[in-house]
Amino acid sequence: MMEQAGARIHVAEGETHIEADARVVLTTILGSCVAACIFDPNSGTGGMNHFLLAGEGGHRAGAAERYGAYLMEVLVNGVLARGARREALRAKLFGGARIGAGRAEIGAGNAEFAKRFLAMENIPLIGGSLGGDAARRIEFWPHSGRARQIYLMDRLEPPLPPAPVLADLGDVEFF
Repeated sequence: MMEQAGARIHVAEGETHIEADARVVLTTILGSCVAACIFDPNSGTGGMNHFLLAGEGGHRAGAAERYGAYLMEVLVNGVLARGARREALRAKLFGGARIGAGRAEIGAGNAEFAKRFLAMENIPLIGGSLGGDAARRIEFWPHSGRARQIYLMDRLEPPLPPAPVLADLGDVEFF
């Protein structure tokens, strides 16, 4: 199904956007950050967030997880407030790459946090792409749940095994 041309809304780090308009595509650019795309395919409502947890341990790790949990809750509650039904919610996760020396674990930690959150909330993870070593642009049509990933740059370090693809993302365009 081809979506109609419409508005592109960029979701920056620390932001969440909820949408039900079939003409709107949400976009973001990710490295070690993670974007959660949550939608209800029956109501045509969905949204995206973009978060980065601190890569440090100790008391700051707890604060970082609360920040991530806050953005995930804002996303879930926002989609529900716009007419989605909790039992129909589906999720796709993107990002969590290993970008830059000494930051290998930050992306993996972000990805693991997002997967744990979805599991605790009983929201099925049905697609996405986590890990790898390249930045990516994500395009997400919240009305349908369609997503597209576009890699943005060459690898910064020796290649890692390919990032697991959790579902068919449709056409991939390379720039």
